[in-house]
Amino acid sequence: MQLFNELKTLGQRHVKADKKAMAKVPDGMWIECPKCGHPIYHKDFDCYKECPECSYGFRMRAKERLSWLVDEFEETDGNLQTTDPLDFPDYDEKLAKGKKNSGINESVLSGIAKINKQKFALGIMDPYFVMGSLGTVAGEKLTRLFETATSQKLPVVVFTASGGARMQEGIFSLMQMAKVSQAVKKHGDCGLLYVSVLTDPTTGGVTASYAMQGDIILAEPHALVGFAGKRVIEQTMHQKIPDDLQSAETLQKNGFVDAIVKRHDEKQLLEKILMMHERAGE
Repeated sequence: MQLFNELKTLGQRHVKADKKAMAKVPDGMWIECPKCGHPIYHKDFDCYKECPECSYGFRMRAKERLSWLVDEFEETDGNLQTTDPLDFPDYDEKLAKGKKNSGINESVLSGIAKINKQKFALGIMDPYFVMGSLGTVAGEKLTRLFETATSQKLPVVVFTASGGARMQEGIFSLMQMAKVSQAVKKHGDCGLLYVSVLTDPTTGGVTASYAMQGDIILAEPHALVGFAGKRVIEQTMHQKIPDDLQSAETLQKNGFVDAIVKRHDEKQLLEKILMMHERAGE
């Protein structure tokens, strides 16, 4: 009995020692991958913010992505800002927080970019601005991006990251789905290329419109892509759905995604796709 008591005491000492040690570890030093659970030391996080184990791409600000994706970029419509068409409670505070967190005025950063010598129109949705939601100004910026690309005969690349239509703007937000889709159609009718890149998460009205309208649809590893949330689907269908139902890999298996691309390969692949399109148009 004495032996067991000693072992129990030693175990309790170890638990206390572990708690003291954990208290000394600064917050943010270790980051856990939400997909595979792999612990990542914060200094091992490079500009791509990828999990070294499963290649999941952590959520990223639009300007962060821009820093390694292109060689040149000229922003368009950066001065456009959302108003409050429905006088929604506390919406002004949410918008101010979104601008501060993202560093941009709206959930989409748009402009004309170059990778090497390949010129194209680029839109990047920012999950740090009201979860990348599609509002009236975001829809206007994307529509103008496609219209500019059509007039200048440029291909378009859009990186999607969104929780869907912005509820604070009601029907005005939902109208953007059709508005952007119409601009995508006119761009395509001119024989121009549209590449959609689905990142985590791409959901709601964005998935139901321009995210899935690309001539080529790429996705990042393990990105969540879907329309309704898992809980809503299960409550509607009264049955459980697989955990990976809305993963990029499942979409690829079922023909909705052309390729899964790791972040550090995206620039090279986009350059190759843009070059092939340019040659095809000659």
